[in-house]
Amino acid sequence: MPLGQRAGDKSDSRYCGVEVLDFPAGDGLPAVLSHSLSSAFDFLLAPLVDPEYRPTPGAVLPVAASDLILSPSQWSSHIVGKISEWIDLDSEDEQLRLDSELTLKQEIAWASHLSLQACVLPPPRRSTCANYARVVNNILQGLTNMQLWLRIPLEKKESIDEDHVIVNNNHPMTDIVDSWEWWNSFRLLCEHSSQLYVALDIMSSLPSMNSLGRWFGEPVRAAILQTDAFLTNARGYPCLSKRHQTLLTGFFNHSVQVIISGRSNHNDSQVSEGVLGSDENHTEDTHTRHALSPYLDYIAYLYQRIDPLPEQERFEINYRDFLQSPLQPLMDNLEAQTYETFEKDTVKYTQYQRAIAKALVDKVPDNEVPTTRTVLMVVGAGRGPLVRASLQAAEETGRKLKVYAVEKNPNAVITLHSLIKLEGWESMVTIISSDMRCWDAPEKADILVSELLGSFGDNELSPECLDGAQRFLKPDGISIPSSYTSFIQPVTASKLHNDIKAHKDIAHFETAYVVKLHRVARLAPPQEVFSFSHPNFSPKATNERYTKLQFELPQDTGSCLIHGFAGYFDAVLYKDVHLGIEPNTCTPNMFSWFPIFFPLRKPIYVPSESPIDVHFWRCCAATKVWYEWALMAPSPSPIHNSNGRSYWVGL
Repeated sequence: MPLGQRAGDKSDSRYCGVEVLDFPAGDGLPAVLSHSLSSAFDFLLAPLVDPEYRPTPGAVLPVAASDLILSPSQWSSHIVGKISEWIDLDSEDEQLRLDSELTLKQEIAWASHLSLQACVLPPPRRSTCANYARVVNNILQGLTNMQLWLRIPLEKKESIDEDHVIVNNNHPMTDIVDSWEWWNSFRLLCEHSSQLYVALDIMSSLPSMNSLGRWFGEPVRAAILQTDAFLTNARGYPCLSKRHQTLLTGFFNHSVQVIISGRSNHNDSQVSEGVLGSDENHTEDTHTRHALSPYLDYIAYLYQRIDPLPEQERFEINYRDFLQSPLQPLMDNLEAQTYETFEKDTVKYTQYQRAIAKALVDKVPDNEVPTTRTVLMVVGAGRGPLVRASLQAAEETGRKLKVYAVEKNPNAVITLHSLIKLEGWESMVTIISSDMRCWDAPEKADILVSELLGSFGDNELSPECLDGAQRFLKPDGISIPSSYTSFIQPVTASKLHNDIKAHKDIAHFETAYVVKLHRVARLAPPQEVFSFSHPNFSPKATNERYTKLQFELPQDTGSCLIHGFAGYFDAVLYKDVHLGIEPNTCTPNMFSWFPIFFPLRKPIYVPSESPIDVHFWRCCAATKVWYEWALMAPSPSPIHNSNGRSYWVGL
């Protein structure tokens, strides 16, 4: 049963599982499953093989149950397999290592036969896990529909042995090992396999929030919440610390499922003594309340307390982490559906109307209103939303307006003519079917309005278009927007990396993508990249740019892996009216632009407290504009997209 109903949320985080601690031999598994489902759990994390099993010649695998004991849909929907925890593929004991490899392959084969959707692998026993990763990588290459979830403790304590530092009285010193390092080594050895995921064990102590933030860019499928992590409230019921609550809320918002694990530490009057005293996970009496039900109730309470998804998020949910090629508005004519999507963004046009109204008031003082008509040109008018915003601003301020609507798309021009006729604007609006860079205007404009911004500000060639159009702007004319700046920040984005890697070529790693970022870890605050101002009448003006940036990660983040850079923009329309998607200053409830993503061909490992140095270029040629980017520290990367070989915007 889902944890609750949250408007717009159809993710897996609605479902909560429970770990079966004791091997359910014989017919025990159906009873355990029935009891758990009737207690509102949605699935089991259950051992598939007797933990006492060790391979011997001719031995039959002692599985928990025949494949016939549950229906295929029950195996697939309600069981996540738990691989035997004794397995140690990096042991110095050769026989244990060989037994572990054989058993792991046998258990995965059995799970695949059962059509399980996933199996949880035991955590690495030491930081060096090359053989474990090798065997898992071999298995992954043969899997088609099943995922493997590597179990990783969020904070691992490891004793330093006699080969390292020993403190007084021969007590080994305890060191805190960053478990993310274990995961990173494992997934690199497994070549960033798209079927390898993480199941995080959440204990009573947590690393810093910056350290935890790294995991939101990793393929975390489950948070295994130990009962020892719970506190007790005044009424004797389980609850979580504020930090644990914040972490779980983040997981809910990133489609991570919770699995409750451990023995009950809280009395519940509805739980029978037998269930509490011995086996936490199975009972013959399906009417008896599950021992871990109080913990499930609290998780459901946390889930139901989350605010509903805003309307904008619901609109964007299907675009999450979906890579899209940026528009080529100069080379291509947009389709009606694209226009319609952008025209629904009322926030954007409200901002434009505010900016135009301020510009009109500044251009025409109150005492000149009866005798002055302002010439306003909308360049790239599309199907007319900026024309409408301009006329509404004129009506709002009581200014007279003459509008030229310049549009190169002949199909959009047809719609423009219909709109002008329908609204009765023939005396105020003149439609020009032409590229703004080629049109000879009959008079100079007081105000030039354009909607040419891309996700990175200049990536849809606003500078080149406005440079060509500003020749018909008066020397004291106003451009709306008047300036815009691009921003980038380093991110961990495993899903995006794997989606690009699936194309098996360099070109896709040298392409910038528009994407609604979701499963990403933002590693440092955004910094400015390129800025443009309009009008720019300087005779030496150039639209080529080059910048060097250095990012410092918070000290308590730990090491991380960079998959690329998220890009944003912020634009000043006029004076104090702005719009943009830069996270710190973004315009609320605006959906016309998703961020842009610049991938790295090879993910770069960043040691703790190491700076990130990146270089970005904006390059121009006669027929195209393109970006190049490269990392210089902590280690150099190739220069991406050299000479625009993989990705460019056509002039």
